[in-house]
Amino acid sequence: MNILITGGGGFIGKPLSRELLNSGHNVIVTTRRQITPKDNANPPSPPFSKGGMGGFLEMLTWNPPTLIPPEIMSSIDAVINLAGESIASGRWTKRRKGLILSSRINTTLALVQSMKQIPLYPPLSKGDGGRLPKVLISASAIGYYGPCGDEFVTEDTPPGTDFLAEVCKAWEAEALKAEESGVRVVLLRLGAVLESDGGALPKIALPFKFFLGGPIGNGKQWFSWVHRDDVLGIIKFSLENDSISGPVNITAPNPVRNKEFCTSLGNAIHRPSWLPVPAWIVKLTLGELGDVLLEGQRVAPEKTMKEGYKFKYPELNEALRAIFEPE
Repeated sequence: MNILITGGGGFIGKPLSRELLNSGHNVIVTTRRQITPKDNANPPSPPFSKGGMGGFLEMLTWNPPTLIPPEIMSSIDAVINLAGESIASGRWTKRRKGLILSSRINTTLALVQSMKQIPLYPPLSKGDGGRLPKVLISASAIGYYGPCGDEFVTEDTPPGTDFLAEVCKAWEAEALKAEESGVRVVLLRLGAVLESDGGALPKIALPFKFFLGGPIGNGKQWFSWVHRDDVLGIIKFSLENDSISGPVNITAPNPVRNKEFCTSLGNAIHRPSWLPVPAWIVKLTLGELGDVLLEGQRVAPEKTMKEGYKFKYPELNEALRAIFEPE
């Protein structure tokens, strides 16, 4: 397949590009910087590599809200949309909220509009032109559901009303517009993705390394996590299975309470988990983002399990061992 990835240089996008290349797919990764012929002749260091065990990689300069040229989009079989401003890099000021929302909406809107222009593009030769991607796999988050207490959340649970829920609803609504053109749409509602080289885990683990780790607030809030290998696995599973569409919860089947997570993390890095972080400090330093950490969600990956996906790391302890004690 020819696969276009936005956010292909990120925490999920880089290893995903490598996985797809090694599976024999051709990958186009978008970037905001200006790409020269030399870049594509000598791409960056792995995981960005041409050839090798599988497919071929190209870098494409693209800056939304401009559209992707139809001669490129009409050659794409699948689009994976992972672009978006980080939600965890600081307090949610008015400006950051705007960036969090606009970075997701503008990219997704431009992708869908790029698809919709294809039927208007004149064929280059007989049988050319007018071919839409078969699938759009677009990131979202379990923040869609808002705070849910001890309730088990599935893909059928209605949306929340807080800031993250509103962002996710707007983000998903833009992606779903691709269905109007006959494109299958998969919405990846991501939980907390765990790996040592990015995401939330290094930040969470840092105080533990200095013997200052412990649960957040009362530690009773649910923590819905997933190992990054399973994120990559579910994305590939969604590419290969036409029966999967709509929202998909990307979380391990066994969420844990925050206190249990911290205990398991401490054990994995051989540090105690004894110093709770008071709720008032979390709220003072992080504002609305702190509220998200204190409330938590108990999410079930119902759709992926019904479709037959087998988790590589269904249990937290084995996931953390794989991260911190790799063979």
